[in-house]
Formats: sequence, structure tokens, C-alpha cells
Amino acid sequence: MRKFFYLSVSLLLAVSCTNNTPEKVLRPEVVGLLTPIKLQPENTKVILTDFFLHPEKIDSIRVNSNLSYSLNQSNDTLLLKKLSTNLPKLSTMRVWINNMVYSILIIDSEKILYNYEFNSKGKIYKKVQLAGEINAWNPANTFLENENGIWKTSFYLLPGKYQYQIVLDGKWMLDPNNPESVDNNMGGFNSLLKVGNLNDDNKPYLFTYSFNGKNIEIKTINHPDIFKIFWQNFELDKKYISKKDDILKVRIPQIAISKERSFIRIWTANSDGISNDVLIPLEDGKVLSSAKEIKRTDKEAMIIYNIMVDRFYDADSTNDEPLDDPDVLPKANYFGGDILGITKKVKDDYFTNLGVNTIWISPIIQNPKKAYGKNPKPYTKFSGYHGYWPLSFTKIDYRYGTPATLKELVNSLHKSNMNILLDFVAHHVHEDNPLYKAHKDWATNLYLPDGTLNTEKWDEHRLTTWFDTFLPTLNLKRPDISNMLSDSAVFWLKEYNLDGFRHDATKHIPLIFWRTLTKKIKEQIDLPNNKIIYQIGETYGSPELISSYLNSGMLDGQFDFNTYDAAVASIVRKTESFQSLADRLQTAFKFYGYHNLMGYISGNQDRARFMAYADGSVRFDEDSKLAGWTRNIQVTNPVAYNKMAMLQAFNMTIPGIPVIYYGDEIGMTGGNDPDNRRMMRFDNLKPEEIELKNTVSRLTNLRRQKLEFIYGDTKILQADSNTFVFLRSYFNTYGIVLLNKSDETKKVKVQIPDWLNISHLKANFNSIFSADKGVIEVELAPNSFEIITNN
Repeated sequence: MRKFFYLSVSLLLAVSCTNNTPEKVLRPEVVGLLTPIKLQPENTKVILTDFFLHPEKIDSIRVNSNLSYSLNQSNDTLLLKKLSTNLPKLSTMRVWINNMVYSILIIDSEKILYNYEFNSKGKIYKKVQLAGEINAWNPANTFLENENGIWKTSFYLLPGKYQYQIVLDGKWMLDPNNPESVDNNMGGFNSLLKVGNLNDDNKPYLFTYSFNGKNIEIKTINHPDIFKIFWQNFELDKKYISKKDDILKVRIPQIAISKERSFIRIWTANSDGISNDVLIPLEDGKVLSSAKEIKRTDKEAMIIYNIMVDRFYDADSTNDEPLDDPDVLPKANYFGGDILGITKKVKDDYFTNLGVNTIWISPIIQNPKKAYGKNPKPYTKFSGYHGYWPLSFTKIDYRYGTPATLKELVNSLHKSNMNILLDFVAHHVHEDNPLYKAHKDWATNLYLPDGTLNTEKWDEHRLTTWFDTFLPTLNLKRPDISNMLSDSAVFWLKEYNLDGFRHDATKHIPLIFWRTLTKKIKEQIDLPNNKIIYQIGETYGSPELISSYLNSGMLDGQFDFNTYDAAVASIVRKTESFQSLADRLQTAFKFYGYHNLMGYISGNQDRARFMAYADGSVRFDEDSKLAGWTRNIQVTNPVAYNKMAMLQAFNMTIPGIPVIYYGDEIGMTGGNDPDNRRMMRFDNLKPEEIELKNTVSRLTNLRRQKLEFIYGDTKILQADSNTFVFLRSYFNTYGIVLLNKSDETKKVKVQIPDWLNISHLKANFNSIFSADKGVIEVELAPNSFEIITNN
């Protein structure tokens, strides 16, 4: 490879490149912000196509002297090796392409080697395994070795708390040698493993402090001594950075005026660890200071509304065609909702009044005309009303609409300054799909080597398992199949001008598909149209597994079901402390970042409705599907509406993307699938439903009006059995969010950081409060929340 003399970033940003317009300088070989490389404890493989469209054009690479790297023959994969323990916690990889130098942050691993032992106490076992958050709940990932009755294994983990069970000769159970356990929120318990130092108090912390013209000031806590600051994908050198006492000053580079939306990103570290990350949006080179400057394309500002098309609104009865099959009970049949029904609600300003700005619709591809599957009690088969049984990859199911009606919906949403995401099914097809019938070798094997069915093996065979015997799993490890299917996905973006995808069953699809699809989207959609597509995945599993699909070459985010589960348990169950939610939120920050694009849901189509748990109609320890089939579940306790409001307030004010499952804005209830998919109701709402809807609308509009809830820094201030308080701050504006899940009024005192001004405070939901000498005291009604803002 050719070697180029190192150009400092300051020089790069100051000069004009010959024959290059500013936009060519800014984005010739990359799309969007390049995500940090997180090192593993030993060797780390870096797929360069995750960062660069044409890695074969790379001229030179430079890393810290305590790292070495090697490239494969095709120059698309890099292997990083740590040479010593002197590697800084934060360093930079610089990559030269066509005389341009790009900078990618390298974060050293904070994982520690944990040695686990199980004393069998004289009992004889053939095999001992572990399953839990340490290994994606797959016992096949962790076998222990027997040393005279002491079974041992070791693994690398980040400091934290991990739920697990021990598996003795195939039987899952609590670890009898570990007295610590936690409620799993499903009627049982898991053992709890505590790894490393759980106290982060001495790690550095950063807050946006002030800005003036081209200068930004950052408040630093705990004396960081390593600073990594980037404008877009270029590291700023010392000419742009200065520090005095606890204030870090950053000068915005002049070239930033050439880009309408760009970002300053900041990380720091000290000997105790790595700080939170800071994300500062710029508008034409100036710090974004008003929510009025937010655009539809700003991903961080999205509020998603999740629609199951068949169950939303029927505006065209001519395409209604429920299955005429006595084996299909009404709940499992088509209800008649269609694309025109969504369009009507767009034109009626339903979504605008609710305050959401992004619509996610369920799959609308052609599904079969016959019933499949079986439910034993009560006996029923199912129609494909949900859209997840593809007979085609590109044909719209006539029961939902036509290409013309979809284009009308997209145009209506865009005119209303809203986005649309399509639910895309890549994992499987229906057995009657013509492509599968012509190429049955495109599917994984239905039977395992031992002759058993490879169905619903969610963890042990997650990349090959079939969801049912009539739903073949595509072998997307094959490049030809990944290419075919990714072309189909790009077709939807091109043909209908969509804004992104929700991807079904993400963890069951190999990484090659996500990389193939995302590269095509960058080359065929993002760059030609100056448009950034948003992609969010669905993965049930550990944060380690979930985050493995997230980077600049794959997905933007995934749904954080772990945080949702913790929120539901903490808000609903008297025995579950808010501390567990605080712990889970901190875990999310460690794995996904403090300015992530994860989806934070109020519910979804695969779980009993939140309201059913909140009012006790469905127990955590029962079969919620059976409950939905055998009971007429209705809201019986009005306190559930307050608890739903609390969940919505939490989602609307934490980092990430809030997602409202249709009907949750009015407190619809139900057991699990299909009872959680009742027809949406718009009329004859009860007073409690109207009040909840108004509260959700106030919350969405508060989020959209306050930059602290979109780009702000986050700090948990306190968490105990019944109350939870956290801070979101963005320069001189901030919001304090307080939750009270108890049945009693609570007076909550909060000490806020001393540099925040406590004048001009407002309780947005009318709680009584006082502020004096840096302390805010808020009187919270039972089962309520409050959001205090300073402007």
C-alpha cells in the first residue's frame, strides 16, 4: 500500500481540496457517522465495509503503537491485536483514502475475565452448562469442565449484573450455590451474577455547558485526562481544543458551515473508566439551539407509531376478504384494516394531533389465502392477517391495498412532515412462495442431524431454525440469496420513497445480509438522494447479542426489550424496585451509547398489553396467550391508566426513539397474540382513555419542543423502591423527570448539579414544587410522574 505523509486534521479541515466541492470532501467514501470500534479483550476483527464504501481504495492505516493490524487479501477485513497493556482507553484509527484522512474512535475493552465455579457437592452430572445474559441464553455456548467435582469455566464480561441459570444434565434451575436471585418477571427467578466494580462514581462525566458562536464549552466531572473529539468523521486536534479547570473548550471547524446538519462528538476517559458520550448537532456550522430547526430526517427526533395494518382502520370495504374457514376463530382472521384507512387518519390529523412523526406499518406483502398453524386451546388455525407469511417479496397484498394506495399514503405522510417505515420480513417465506417452490435448496434444513425438528430453536439454532413447519428459513449465509433479498428490500425504498425499515427476527438472520443490504442502501439510496435511511431490528436476547448488529455498516438500532421488561416490572409490581430499571438503563448506555437510536416501546404485537399487567387482569406468571383466548380481558382498575402514562413519560424522556404501539395512547388492553391485536378504537372513548390520550399528546409535544430530550446528556439522580429521578440537560436547558409508582403521595427532594440555574422552572404536569439552593422538592401524587423544565 502507498504511504502518505500524515496530514493533521486541522490542516485537512482548513484547506480546499483541489477539484473537490465541500460536499465531496465531506462524504466521498462514507455515509453518516462512523461508529466507534469496540475492542475485544484479545483480538478484534473489523469489517471495513462497515465504514467505507470502497475499502479497496484505502491507501494507508495508522493505529496507536500499542496496537498492530493486519489486512486480509481483499483489503476488506482488519485484525487488530493488542501489543501491551499500555493501550489508552481511547485511541484513534486513521484511514487514508484519496488523500483524505478519516478518523474512527477505538474504545479499549473494559471486560474482565470472570472465573466461574460450580461445586457439585458429591452429586454426579454428565454435563454442566450455563445459560443467561452472559451467553445469549444459549447453554450450548458455555460448557463447564469437571475438576474433581468442581465444574469450572471462564468468560469475559463487562462489569455489571447478569441474570443466569445453571443447566444440569439439561435441566435449567437456579444456581444452588448462589444465594442471590432476581425476579424474572415471568413468574420465576434467575440467579444473579455480579461482575467487577459496579461503582461508576469515579468515571468522568460530561455535560454540555455553554456555546457562543463557534465555541462550545463542556463541563467535565472527575478529571478526565484523555479527550477524543470529532467533527463528523474527522478528529479535531489541539488547535481546536483547550481545557481550563473543569471546562473543556471546543472550536467548531470553519468547514462545518458547508454542511446543513453535522455533529460534534466527544468522549473522555480517566484511570477509572470511560465517560458518557456527548452528541452536539450543528445547523450550518452553528450549535442547534431551537427545536424549530429539527427536520424530518433527524433520526434522534423520531417518535414512532406502530400500526398493524389489518387491525387499524377499514376505509375500503371492497378489499375485505376474511377466510371462510370454520377452523379459524374470529380473533385469528382478517378484520379489514387497510392502507387507505391509515391515509384517512393521516388526513384527519390523527397522528399530527397525537404528536408522532414516524409511522411503522406491519408487512403488506402478499400472504396466503388459506389458514395455517394450530392453537390447541381453544382450537383454531390462523389467517395471515399480520403479514408475516410472505408469498412474495415485492407484491402488495390486495387485502391491504395497491401500489397506488401505498404511494398516496407515503405522499400524505411526507406532506405532513412525517416518515414511514415498512416492516420487512427477510428471515423466512411461506411454503407456497413461488421462489421457494422453485429453489427449495435456498432454505435451511427442517430437521437436525439427530432427526428432530429444527423449529422454534430460538437460541441453540438461532440462524437456521424454522418458526413453523410451513415457514422455511432462508439460508441467508449464501451470498446469492442475500443479494436477491436485499435487492427486494431496496426496491421498496426506490419504488415508494420509504424512509426506512423495521426488520423482523433480526437475530435469526446472519450478519452478511445486514451488511449487504446496508451497503446497497448507502450506494443506491443515501448518496444519490442525499437521504439517510433508518433501520431498526427486532432481537430478543442479551445486550451483547443485540449490540452485535449495530454499527454504521448494519442497523441503526434495535428494540430494547430488556429495558421495556424492567420498566414494566418496576412500574407495575410493588416488589420490584426502580433500582432495577436504573441498572438496566445504565446497561443500555454501556452497550448502545448515551445517544443511541434504540426503540423504546410501550408494547408490541408479541406480548400481552401493558394495561393487562398494570391492572392485574393478566398475571406475570401465567400463559398470557391462553388468558387472551379464554377470558374477556377489560380494564378494571383505573390506576392502570396512570401507570401507562408513567411508562409513556419514561419512554418520551430517555435517550433513544420512543415507540407507541397502536392503541396504547388510549390504554387498550388484552392478553398476548392475538388478543393484543384488537381493532383500534377511535370513537366512544371513556373519560380515562381520553385523558390518557391527551397526556400522551402532551408528552410527545414536550419531547419535540425540548432539545434536552432529543440530544441532551443523561444522569440518573436517584432510584429507590418507589421513585425514580433522572436529568436530561442540553447546554442551558434541562428537564428533570420524576416517577412515583407507590399508592401514596411522595415528596421527592432532588439535588441538581450546581451549574444548572434553578430559576424559571415549570412543572409541565402541574405538580406542586419548590426550588431553593440547588434543591428541588416535588410533591408527586400516587402513581404519577412529573417533568420539571427550566424554560
